[in-house]
Amino acid sequence: MPEYLSTYYFLYYFLIIVFSGLITLFIIPSILHVARTRHLYDDVGHFRKQHDHGIPRLGGVAIFVSFTLTILLFSMIDKTLPISYLLTAAIILFAMGIKDDLSGVNSSTKFFIQFIVGLILVILGDIRLTSMYGVFNIYDLPYVPSVVLSVLMIMLLINAFNLIDGIDGLAGTTCVVVHATLAVLFILSNHYELAAVSLALVGAVAGFLRFNFTPAKIFMGDTGSLLIGLISAVMAIKFIELNKVTPSSNPAIYSAPALAFAILIGPIFDTLRVFTLRILKGLSPFAADRNHIHHRMLRLGYSHLQTTIILVIINIMAIGVALIFSGLGNFVLIGLIFANSLLFNWIVTFCLRSKERHNLAFKNFFV
Repeated sequence: MPEYLSTYYFLYYFLIIVFSGLITLFIIPSILHVARTRHLYDDVGHFRKQHDHGIPRLGGVAIFVSFTLTILLFSMIDKTLPISYLLTAAIILFAMGIKDDLSGVNSSTKFFIQFIVGLILVILGDIRLTSMYGVFNIYDLPYVPSVVLSVLMIMLLINAFNLIDGIDGLAGTTCVVVHATLAVLFILSNHYELAAVSLALVGAVAGFLRFNFTPAKIFMGDTGSLLIGLISAVMAIKFIELNKVTPSSNPAIYSAPALAFAILIGPIFDTLRVFTLRILKGLSPFAADRNHIHHRMLRLGYSHLQTTIILVIINIMAIGVALIFSGLGNFVLIGLIFANSLLFNWIVTFCLRSKERHNLAFKNFFV
């Protein structure tokens, strides 16, 4: 890239981050004022809540407004990503999320809306996975399986970010790591408009984190976590598809599916883990509990900030593994990353058992 262009893009991305961050910083104090005036607080009586005083959960409003304005003002005209369908889906989720944050929405309605949003993006926007890239020895997918897989992936990630939003700073910091990484990878593969979308979200969430780190003054709520999950799913699918190996071209980045899996391993692994455990216990996979990895870390005695830092470091390490061993191929690399996550979870289980039994014994690894 010519030097003048690299300078232009650096300034362009810098302005996107600063602009979106400043909007969030400007809006949140007003949201806090309205929340105090109207008594719009989190449900402190719920058994999963980690705070003993009311905290507004409308931070997602600021994130949504900041992200949307930044995208509309700074997005490049490019057909790589249909911005109109992306913002349509985001607005639909925003409407549902703010209703849920203020008065609640039942789970069946949530999943129906998420399904509709998935269909809009996949069918109308053609944002979909067209291959399994050798995972389970499956490659190109027919249209219908491609649509089904893509909608399920979008719904999974929407809910995954919603589920990790349980302690101060975790969902927001994870979002910043995920989209800063994706932005760098998009820049390296010359997809500058996609990098702009990820960086708009980085700035918006970074501004929010100013008020969300312990002691939190505001939560992002469903309005924020659903939006982050949606944009993460879309960016992950685009990243995978744009680095697809074809007979006529080689991708800028190899093993893109495994790398995307590593980037999103935190929310994905925690969601799959709690869903599996609930089903094994005969419960609904959507039944609320305090068995998420961040809850377990808190039980070990770590603070919200310490837990967030540890989990984010684990996420960054997974990304490093995926980059270093990209030559292993998608199937092997995904298995390696998942095995590392299982190992970390096993160690946490051992520590919890040892603490609860007041006995540091080898058998605590197994029973």
